[in-house]
Amino acid sequence: MKIINSRVHGIIDYLVVVFLLAAPLLFGLPYTTTLFTYALGGIHLALTLLTNTEMGLIKMIPFPIHGWIELIVALALVGAAFYLGSLDGDLARNFYLGFAGAVFLTWALTDYRASQGSFKS
Repeated sequence: MKIINSRVHGIIDYLVVVFLLAAPLLFGLPYTTTLFTYALGGIHLALTLLTNTEMGLIKMIPFPIHGWIELIVALALVGAAFYLGSLDGDLARNFYLGFAGAVFLTWALTDYRASQGSFKS
């Protein structure tokens, strides 16, 4: 059941960026995990700004491609969770396992085909 449209997904994406930038302070993440989280926040902001949806600014990446990128990221985050966990401990591992689950759930609930048209202004 695809209940998230491109507009709502874009809003979620911007909230995720804010979450990633605040998470190190909110959760007291260790150093390496903090650096990774800030980098991921910047990368996610760039992806969101470059996606061709109502919420994108530059509109270069088609929304279905955005979806494929997010699926790959969700799966990669599971690996990152265990890597960061081996460096920084259980908090880092658990944070990224939870985040991977949230990214995957958002991916699973988003209709990436709903916005096949161009959103260029």
